[in-house]
Amino acid sequence: MENVRMSPPLLSLEDLTIRYGDRAVVRGVSLEVRDGEVLGLIGESGSGKSLTALAALGLVPGRAGITGQVRLRGQPLSGLDEAGWRAVRGRQIGIVFQDPMSSLNPLMTLGAQMLEAMPARRGQGRRERLERAAALLAEVGLPDPRAMLGRHPFALSGGQQQRAMIAMVLAGEPSLLIADEPTTALDVTTQAQVLALLRDLQRRRGMAMLFISHDLDVVMSMAHRVAVMRHGVLLECGDTPAILRAPRHAYTGELVAAHGRRSAPRLGRAASAGQPIVHAEGVCVDYGCGRERRRVLHGVDLQLRQGATLGIAGESGSGKSTLARALLGLVAPAAGRVRVAGLDPADGRQRARFARTCQYVFQDATGSLNPRRTILQALAEPLRALEPDLARTAAGRRCAAMLEEVGLDDGLLQRFPHQLSGGQRQRVVIARALAMKPRVLVCDEPVSALDATVRNQVLDLLARLRDAHGLTLVFIGHDLAVMQSLADEVLVLRQGVVAEQGAAESVFGAPRSAYTRELLQAGRLGRH
Repeated sequence: MENVRMSPPLLSLEDLTIRYGDRAVVRGVSLEVRDGEVLGLIGESGSGKSLTALAALGLVPGRAGITGQVRLRGQPLSGLDEAGWRAVRGRQIGIVFQDPMSSLNPLMTLGAQMLEAMPARRGQGRRERLERAAALLAEVGLPDPRAMLGRHPFALSGGQQQRAMIAMVLAGEPSLLIADEPTTALDVTTQAQVLALLRDLQRRRGMAMLFISHDLDVVMSMAHRVAVMRHGVLLECGDTPAILRAPRHAYTGELVAAHGRRSAPRLGRAASAGQPIVHAEGVCVDYGCGRERRRVLHGVDLQLRQGATLGIAGESGSGKSTLARALLGLVAPAAGRVRVAGLDPADGRQRARFARTCQYVFQDATGSLNPRRTILQALAEPLRALEPDLARTAAGRRCAAMLEEVGLDDGLLQRFPHQLSGGQRQRVVIARALAMKPRVLVCDEPVSALDATVRNQVLDLLARLRDAHGLTLVFIGHDLAVMQSLADEVLVLRQGVVAEQGAAESVFGAPRSAYTRELLQAGRLGRH
């Protein structure tokens, strides 16, 4: 027993500091991961969680100045050359990133990528290695693993891509797995499946894991110990129950309180008796052409009153975003009809008028903003579409007022999107949509990638703007607890078919559909 205590930790960081120029983004972080344990690393966006983890792999981006020590089983990693790092990356420390599609090579099959990640074994030929790769895909729960070996990443769903990424990391047989927000953008059912998979793999293989997340419930279900970061500083570290039930630092208490908003009173309110503004009757949508044509949305009916909030829920691939695109005229229904404030969204002759009626807030705020345009230029574009003769100084004042309305300082106007945090970018996208003074705002997963504190701020903002402007909201999400806090009515989709529809209180309080009950249960299981 004494020998175990004296052995060095699997991974240790000692006074790690990461600087870009004169600015320290990680300051004096010291922590360790022991063999066979799960350490949860939590904090808001921009707290330095991912940079701290990347330092363990020598992957800190840009020209960063790094001081302090990173040790693997007591051996310093600082100063390794590229060949030395290759012996560590994937072989001893593996990493699963937040966005598997960006991590997988779109031009290579899964089989080819897995063989590339797999260490060579003496006497083992290509056939044996492919068999081993198929066994790994089976271990992570992918169907028909041999056929999966021949598929490209784009042919897989988001959950399947994440499972394939985990299998690829396991191919290197690492002692430590770094999981960087591995379930952030997944629906609740898939999230629960991936978390259960990671728990099972960690226990069976005896791997250590550094689990990075802003979701405290997920961390509670995964981690033996928790480390809390803010503004690049490690605030506290200890056993999970002690940290999350009796936090010593005030900021940790704020995180716990912010996350408690999942069960807090609803932000929504009884919808006013406004006139119906959004109609959909028997809407069907097909994708593909010829023999490849398939129906992805089947006979959807809905009617939403002015000033109300509709939540659209369902798993990935259920048709949520397709329905939103049909409401916006971005896809034409194969059957049925859509009307928004009496306008046909698919009628190209009415697009300018429709843009003043209905606007879209995309899930990916970064991808929604032109990286080469400043925030001022991004906000001024819709203003000039409305008022071509608007003077530059007047446009600047209007843009400053728009930022103020969404809780941002006008000092951000000269910045580019990459210089803003995720929450700031999402607020800018909301401000840009409101510039057109729409009556209907469609929000597609607007908070799925945000941490608990920023998520609650954006939800509060949407509720306040809805009430101030009399907006009608269509809110798409996979986190039912978040939707419950905002929606007046809920529509649940499954494989393109409406599984349940009705007032939020009845859908969440006494769901009639077994599928809705499964979604609610999956959300709870993913966190316990």
